[in-house]
Amino acid sequence: MNTRQETYAAIKKMLATLDDPFTRLLEPEKFKSLRSGTQGALTGVGLSIGYPLALKGSPAGLSVMSAAPGGPAEKAGIVSGDVILAIDDTSAQDMDIYDAADRLQGPEGSSIDLTILSGADTRHVVLKRERYTLNPVRSRMCEIPGSEDSSKIGYIKLTTFNQNAAGSVKEAIKKLRENNVKAFVLDLRNNSGGLFPEGIEIAKIWMDKGVIVYICDSRGVRDIYEADGASTIAASEPLVVLVNKGTASASEILAGALKDNKRAVVYGEPTYGKGKIQSVFALSDGSGLAVTVARYETPAHTDIDKVGVTPDRPLPASFPTDEDGFCSCLRDPASCNLNAARLFARS
Repeated sequence: MNTRQETYAAIKKMLATLDDPFTRLLEPEKFKSLRSGTQGALTGVGLSIGYPLALKGSPAGLSVMSAAPGGPAEKAGIVSGDVILAIDDTSAQDMDIYDAADRLQGPEGSSIDLTILSGADTRHVVLKRERYTLNPVRSRMCEIPGSEDSSKIGYIKLTTFNQNAAGSVKEAIKKLRENNVKAFVLDLRNNSGGLFPEGIEIAKIWMDKGVIVYICDSRGVRDIYEADGASTIAASEPLVVLVNKGTASASEILAGALKDNKRAVVYGEPTYGKGKIQSVFALSDGSGLAVTVARYETPAHTDIDKVGVTPDRPLPASFPTDEDGFCSCLRDPASCNLNAARLFARS
């Protein structure tokens, strides 16, 4: 082989025969971006993306969940609710969320062409990738009138599992408690995962005991992660978890643990179904190799690979995807067909 690109192409061709999309070669820029992303920084356009709501007449593409403050996308006027119809010349209609995230990242200073649907208007936007800091948590206190002691619910949106995730969740809980919240909602919709240890630590925040996940190989269970109460700060308040088909990997571990231990009521749709665990190895030329080394099972010994975590209950199709919409929904239940009492009901 005469060039590095020819070598990469040959390696990718060999890996494709494994029928495992998560065992893959990461070229140097992609590997660098992956490593910086888990450390809380990314090189890209500052978009958090997800699958659109399954509403009749909805455009085919990927939804913009949020744009990082000060990032290239926000500067270009891209906002939550916009739809990505194409990335460069590739339609996003049937694009996998992992593929889309991979395409959005790239070398600092490089350009990307997005076709964006904003309301009824379609436009083309050329963005330059920048390095930006990713805050994995957004939170909001929602006060619902209707009684002498108004109900206060803490909403926590967790967008990724980078090395700041567990600490950010703890900080959000503490701040919400200062406002005397009575219950929590943990929104994992369109969270495609990240660092496995952060998923374990966040489960321990909500659980004082119980199995979190079983790690398995061809011979059976090889390791068990459990909560022992040492890291628990929120084991008693009512908890609801929101999931969808964009909830993957570490998010599924967390949702499965909270569901199977009956710590939370899980709402939404079946999750992505990434039940395999990868180790990432650095190669001498700056590239990396992600290799599947094990699979996991939920505390109820459910193998969710290619199946996903099944929620306890569905969410109404009109249920909002952002924190402002969530609060508005609970204040005006008719707008989304779900009130706070039903949301937290155990049966």
